[in-house]
Amino acid sequence: MAAGVRDGREQGGSVVAGIREAILSGEFVPNQRLVEADLSEQFAASRASVRAALLELANEGLIERVQNRGARVRAVSLEEAIEISEVRMVIEGLCAAKAAERVTAEEEAELREIGESMRTAVRSGDVLGYSRLNERLHARIRALSGQRTAADFLERLRAQNVRHQFKLAMHPGRPQVSLPQHLAIIDAICAHDPKAAERAARDHLRSVIEALPEVDRTRPHGRVH
Repeated sequence: MAAGVRDGREQGGSVVAGIREAILSGEFVPNQRLVEADLSEQFAASRASVRAALLELANEGLIERVQNRGARVRAVSLEEAIEISEVRMVIEGLCAAKAAERVTAEEEAELREIGESMRTAVRSGDVLGYSRLNERLHARIRALSGQRTAADFLERLRAQNVRHQFKLAMHPGRPQVSLPQHLAIIDAICAHDPKAAERAARDHLRSVIEALPEVDRTRPHGRVH
């Protein structure tokens, strides 16, 4: 492969990652216009690389092209957020079951440690810390499952649904509701019980689906972390 082509692909990949992270972190918000010239300057990339990155992110469902108006961050409706969570319920159940089949003693200890940190965060009222631990736990279960296809798909769904997830995480009393659900998932995985792990993961996502309509009526404060 020619050096120029390789460099172009590497630059394009870094632009995709940069824009995706800006959406996930809340730097770029729903319906915000994404101007190629501005992105080219921000990420020190060519206009062609930016254009290719926007096309890839549109295919992921993170941005949308508007005729004669360029690109903007796609806003996900409540109805779509619920649909995404319903799909997550099935796939995360699968990942939890597979993790229960594969988990090692060392990995069990890691999951238990995350669970204890989540308990501490809830006791101390550290909502943002709990939210980060929540994300870490789900990511770790995806990795332990060995289901790369499922993990990649879940990451795309998470990115599309990040604003709704953040509002849910910040909703008063939500950590107290979700903590026992997360601990039940950890217990089942560490017990090497795939059926119980899948059931616990599905119960957790079912709770998310039930909470979304109420949470959607509130507004989050600050950026997504």
